[in-house]
Amino acid sequence: MLLFTEVSPPTVECDAVIVGSGFGGTMAAHELLRAGARVVMVERGDWVRRGPHNWAPGAVGTLTPHYSLDTPYRVLEGGEAPFMGAFTCVGGPSVFYGGVSLRFRTHDFAPAPEIVGDSGAAWPFDYRELEPWYARAERVIGVAGEGGDDPTEPPRSAAHPQPSGALTPTSRRIWEAARGLGLHPFRLPLAFNHARTAERTPCAACGTCDLFACAIGAKNDLATAVLPPLLARGLSLCRRTVAVRLRARSGRVREVECVDRDTGRRTRIAASVFVLAAGALASPHLVLASGLERESPAPAAVGRYLMRHWNAVVGGFFPKRADPEGQFHKQVGIHDFYFGHPEVNEPSGKLGGLQQLATPPAELLKAHLPAGVGLALQPLVPRITGLLAIAEDQPRRENGVAIAASGHDRFGLPQLLVTHRYTARDRAAGRALVGQARRLLRRAGALATRVHEIRSFSHAVGTLRMGRDAGTSPVDPEGRFRGLENLYVADASVFPTSAAVNPSLTIAACALRLGARLAARASGGRAVEASAS
Repeated sequence: MLLFTEVSPPTVECDAVIVGSGFGGTMAAHELLRAGARVVMVERGDWVRRGPHNWAPGAVGTLTPHYSLDTPYRVLEGGEAPFMGAFTCVGGPSVFYGGVSLRFRTHDFAPAPEIVGDSGAAWPFDYRELEPWYARAERVIGVAGEGGDDPTEPPRSAAHPQPSGALTPTSRRIWEAARGLGLHPFRLPLAFNHARTAERTPCAACGTCDLFACAIGAKNDLATAVLPPLLARGLSLCRRTVAVRLRARSGRVREVECVDRDTGRRTRIAASVFVLAAGALASPHLVLASGLERESPAPAAVGRYLMRHWNAVVGGFFPKRADPEGQFHKQVGIHDFYFGHPEVNEPSGKLGGLQQLATPPAELLKAHLPAGVGLALQPLVPRITGLLAIAEDQPRRENGVAIAASGHDRFGLPQLLVTHRYTARDRAAGRALVGQARRLLRRAGALATRVHEIRSFSHAVGTLRMGRDAGTSPVDPEGRFRGLENLYVADASVFPTSAAVNPSLTIAACALRLGARLAARASGGRAVEASAS
């Protein structure tokens, strides 16, 4: 039985404090613990209970208490609603994600001028430097995948740790339709367990995966596959604890002030190193709430250049159900249009990708579509399957987060204001992908299609971008927040551009790279190899 170490005294001292238990925080902790560091992780959420209740239609993540409005963000432009919450749970959004674990493509690290525009965005390293950390992240998470079919697939130093599961009939239909159109479908790499062991149950290919917590623990989310071993190795977890201020003095962060969500008790944690990993909205929120932009040589860039992809679901309505009830439908990807395609004239250059999408739960349709539309579509849900269009959005200084002049939540955090507007190019790339998705679904037998633009911030990146130019990038190439010696950022905030794939694996790889470098310093400068166990 694992010993879960949790702490909540008035004052705590340790080697490193990590704020957030998502991909960035967990992977940074993974490397620091290898060096013997005393690590305290601060997480405002709680464990998500697992069991048959996770299969219930109403267990969609955004409809559960783990999608919290404790600290609602006010969306000024570009959101589904004027206020939105965030996933707050141990393991972060990984608990409810669909498991897609794609690497950025090689050329994503040298984005084209049509994407960068006048933003000055530039990755401070290339794919080759991050590749060993991608391979390590895939091993730590346990990604199942196959190579060879994706025309944009970057070079790999090792195969995926697990093979993919069998295609379901609906996935096979999408695959064959894509082939019939001369496209190159490939198997999406997924963070699922396919092996039966004494500790783990293999994936049952059920329909309640994407947007649901896994009822049987077969999804390799962080709370299932990575955090329990770290807790057994000495990671201290402060759950249901909200970080509200970083206290800095003389060029260093000295402590983080936290509030217990249940009791209101305040705790201060002192450390040598502080790692922000709360996400592309919450991390800049904490920086701005603490006034740390004043320490930065790039204050005008703190909280700016927010990106989130242009995403839309293209649903196809089929004459009958293709699969037995409840089978998994997120297995196939198409990247023929990723860097542009001769059939697409507008816009020129990079477009993005298509990914097969699970049949949406009826409760989700009711929650996110107009009342009449959601109700009318419910009887058709078993006959819907679709594709997710993901277009890269351009980094723009106008998009970002800021602190409101007044208003605080019950913990003392100031109101965060969020603004994001797509450019004409973003929308044109999205429309081009939607057109190709509709064509593919019709080829697969869909009688009709419907498009729903996603206006959430589930793929949010940017806001504390890294770069070599100290005047325009708050974070340096090593992941350090410029202006403070011991503050680092390990989440999607640091991305200069968003690419056009799910960000989770790149967050994990960057955080492993950062954590290993911090661990090397903690262990007297000894190098830490990405290939180590």
